[in-house]
Amino acid sequence: MNDQIQSGDEHEHGALGDAEYAEFMELAADEGFDVEDVEHAIGEAGHGPLPVLAVVGRPNVGKSTLVNRIIGRREAVVEDKPGVTRDRVTYEAEWAGRRFKVVDTGGWEQDVLGIDASVAAQAEYAIEAADAVVFVVDSTVGATDTDEAVVKLLRRAGKPVVLCANKVDGPSGEADATALWSLGLGQPHPVSSLHGRGTGDMLDAVLEVLPDAPAQTFGNAVGGPRRIALIGRPNVGKSSLLNKVANEDRVVVNEIAGTTRDPVDELIELGGVTWKFIDTAGIRRRVHLQEGADYYASLRTAAAVEKAEVAVILIDATESISVQDQRIITMAVEAGRAMVVAFNKWDNLDEERRYYLEREIETELGQIAWAPRVNVSARTGRHMEKLVPAIETALAGWETRVPTGRLNAFLGEIVASHPHPIRGGKQPRILFGTQAGTTPPRFVLFASGFLEHGYRRFVERRLREEFGFEGTPIHISVRVREKRGRKK
Repeated sequence: MNDQIQSGDEHEHGALGDAEYAEFMELAADEGFDVEDVEHAIGEAGHGPLPVLAVVGRPNVGKSTLVNRIIGRREAVVEDKPGVTRDRVTYEAEWAGRRFKVVDTGGWEQDVLGIDASVAAQAEYAIEAADAVVFVVDSTVGATDTDEAVVKLLRRAGKPVVLCANKVDGPSGEADATALWSLGLGQPHPVSSLHGRGTGDMLDAVLEVLPDAPAQTFGNAVGGPRRIALIGRPNVGKSSLLNKVANEDRVVVNEIAGTTRDPVDELIELGGVTWKFIDTAGIRRRVHLQEGADYYASLRTAAAVEKAEVAVILIDATESISVQDQRIITMAVEAGRAMVVAFNKWDNLDEERRYYLEREIETELGQIAWAPRVNVSARTGRHMEKLVPAIETALAGWETRVPTGRLNAFLGEIVASHPHPIRGGKQPRILFGTQAGTTPPRFVLFASGFLEHGYRRFVERRLREEFGFEGTPIHISVRVREKRGRKK
């Protein structure tokens, strides 16, 4: 079994072994940190892949309000009309000490296929990546034909479902909720996502069916072939790239954006290794419903990234780097996946465009300068042999683990040579730290005071210079020592 990948699960202390953990806790106690706080910080940073909860239902039943209630803040956009588009659809949440991800499927587009097809399509995309589902129904309206269609889809998917009867604002509405037993999904949980009534009981039910970790653990021994998501905006050549690496026409390719309708997972052997490529081109693009199409793209991309270990982000080198490209990159970074940036259609570049592209990469993609970059042509096969080494490099960085002793020696050098700027007459200092998890690398730094964002960025840059971490985001959390005397 791959020790690096599994190290986060073998011990109760994140990526730390028992001996390393005991030594670290002794150091923390000597520095005056509360033992429980330190344990919580390591546990929080040391988690593996989080289980995914999808919130599905027809428009205007209160899904986004419920998502905001679950995550404890107003992030999902809520309006009094259906069809509100969000750029971000995945959020982290915590309930009763358990952490999980929530996929919001609040957006929809009412196209010529009708509202039923729209709701079913977006539910499909979310369920694809989910470990469990909350199905939201408006109890004041009751079960509609659209609800029945989604129920059929849920049964086919075979994922555990918690039925949420929303808009039950008082005891008088509970009779309406009872009527939803007819859907055949078990007990309806009466909830008012607007006022919070009943949401705790519903989340307790969610935790009962939600696995502690995703069913498919990362790594060769358990999860099978390494999983690569091809993501990018429509018509950048994702399907063409998949066909080229497979050396055959596995998926339909057309110059019309949005040709791919269904997710295509392909097992492809490259360099003597079998990889699972996930083609995510599929969105339905309607020119007169551009916002809806963009929302579908976000949802499909989020579902694919959740399933993958590496995100290969395709960018059309012949066009300016767009806001949509940057959104997709941000989604992959926030999901904590290994990353490779592939600039496609490189054979179509002239010298002028090449010059401007290099400037755009410096200004628009500076935040992911650590990601391996390959310049390819899916049409001609140019430089395709560079793709797999780049993926392997990104995976190696994603799984890298720095022993606590070596990390603290490095942190000591940083503090000595580049101390934190003095603010308000005080100079916060990094006291010690540990890498609590891998896939991606997650560090916890313990400090004497608040560390400014710029200094954290500096520490991250130095970590990359010292230890590599090419092709992976790095998560750094900081815990500040409470004001009390150091133990003697």
